[in-house]
Amino acid sequence: MSRAYNFSAGPSILPEDVLERALKEMLNYNQTGQSVMEMSHRSQEFKTIIEETETLIRKIMDIPSNYKVLFLQGGASSQFSMVPLNLMNKNNKADYLITGMWAKKAYLEGCKYGNCNIVASSEDKNFSCIPTINPESFSSDADYFHICFNNTIYGTKLCAIPDTGSVPLVADMSSCILSEPIDVSKFGVLYAGAQKNLSCAGLTIVIIREDLICEPMDFTPTMFSYKVHSNANSLYNTPPTYAIYICNLMLHWLDEHIGGLKNMKRINEKKADFLYDFIDSSNLFHGTCRKSDRSIMNVTFTTKDKTIDDKFIKEAKEMNIINIGGHRKVGGMRASIYNAMPFDNVHRLVEFMETFEKNNLN
Repeated sequence: MSRAYNFSAGPSILPEDVLERALKEMLNYNQTGQSVMEMSHRSQEFKTIIEETETLIRKIMDIPSNYKVLFLQGGASSQFSMVPLNLMNKNNKADYLITGMWAKKAYLEGCKYGNCNIVASSEDKNFSCIPTINPESFSSDADYFHICFNNTIYGTKLCAIPDTGSVPLVADMSSCILSEPIDVSKFGVLYAGAQKNLSCAGLTIVIIREDLICEPMDFTPTMFSYKVHSNANSLYNTPPTYAIYICNLMLHWLDEHIGGLKNMKRINEKKADFLYDFIDSSNLFHGTCRKSDRSIMNVTFTTKDKTIDDKFIKEAKEMNIINIGGHRKVGGMRASIYNAMPFDNVHRLVEFMETFEKNNLN
């Protein structure tokens, strides 16, 4: 069977070049006679992999030298707790911008550890847009300001980075990391689950400014301390070794095959524009969020008729177009077109949408 047109929101599609290299090295990595899956995380062979992976991500993202890169586990959801446990330890206050379900979950988790202020929310609009942000609602003495950069479920993204002054900006970038260039120096902490743009499931990347690595709250579990993981160079315990290896291959692909983040952004925008242009011209399909806030990673749309939506998803699967259904919270459809998604796959989706529209438009 040929490979599917996989529009999963995560775990998501990986480049075939990466999968083929991983397959080639599965039984015998670099003439070591073992798979990376079997390799000791204390071995020189794995030390080389993790150090090269850090070097690559620093190069590609242009990460300043006063930032640490941590390779952790637990997904972005673990960071909803780790951020307040490690950062909300001065004034016990934090600001949150609520732009979707994951941003709200991060806020609710933060509320367990201190006083959290909602600076703005678009929940009353079903998260169909990014809310207007009024700097007067910011807390000048907040320990950090938290945002979710790209909202996977609702298909929105922040187009402008809030100016939080001396308050460290913390960003969940799980669904958009490495999709375009970003100025890391504007953030105190960036974190991302790697299973969308960066690797297979199991790895969480944290990029943190060194001055923010300090003693966490007294009751913080050892495994939730940034300081512990930083001091141990991400080797305090057994890290997700194979996911780090796949991340290494992904970074090589992005650097050598794509040519860096400027080219990646151009490719991603081309894919997104092609799909959005069809949706905007369609008499059957409709976008679900404000055009100015549209994500280039997660394209959400609907026919406004659940029966027709369900029929579309069913027939798409019959055409080997899979994981196109929207999140269970919102329904409709969602095409996740992360870095590894070829333009030809997006073109195939649009062709199917054209045919479906002709056959189903009353």
